[in-house]
Amino acid sequence: ELSDDVTIVAPETDQSGVAHSLSLNDPLRLRQVQDKHYAVRGTPTDCVIMALRHVCTERPDLILSGVNRGQNMAEDVTYSGTIAAAIEGTLLGVRSIALSQAYSWATRSDVHWQTARTHAPALIEKLVALPMDEGVFLNVNFPDCVPSEVAGVEVTRQGRRDGEFLDVEKRHDGRGNPYFWLTFQGRLPRPDAGTDLAAIAAGRISVTPISLDMTAGAMLATLSGHLA
Repeated sequence: ELSDDVTIVAPETDQSGVAHSLSLNDPLRLRQVQDKHYAVRGTPTDCVIMALRHVCTERPDLILSGVNRGQNMAEDVTYSGTIAAAIEGTLLGVRSIALSQAYSWATRSDVHWQTARTHAPALIEKLVALPMDEGVFLNVNFPDCVPSEVAGVEVTRQGRRDGEFLDVEKRHDGRGNPYFWLTFQGRLPRPDAGTDLAAIAAGRISVTPISLDMTAGAMLATLSGHLA
């Protein structure tokens, strides 16, 4: 809907939770699936580097990472491979937008992909027309509902879940040896107003500007005084 000049460079396998990792100890394998459609045996960050340094003959105008299966909000931003691809694109000087489609325990086997397909094109056109500060990218999440039930678009800040959301489940293999799975609690937290979590819970599309500079500016003077 946005352009007829689109190149897809995507991970060969599921890369959920790999964050902004690079493949430094293994070779990168590039497979051409079809015209302008490539698979990389590597991380999302590897994919962006391969796209810009090897695949694309011209520098792209825009990098769209996603649409990911599942929301990327709150602390997900530090874990997400989808977010990481947008980070890498921004580091390399290309405007980047991360896109994720939320789902719940009830809809995880039937994700509302049509919601992102319906609402993303017009929203992206608006976002591309916006002047952006250097070192900033956008994180967009679509709510877990059908397209007609979307209650609008909200500009949000990054939320934070409580520390009990992530847990460890202990199991045993066939020989009785223990192993563990990271698990997520099924309950929904009570999100703070104005956050990505609150917007998605209210059925709105969340748009969060994220800066690559993670310096805690408010602490600089306090820290300098403490160490003086």
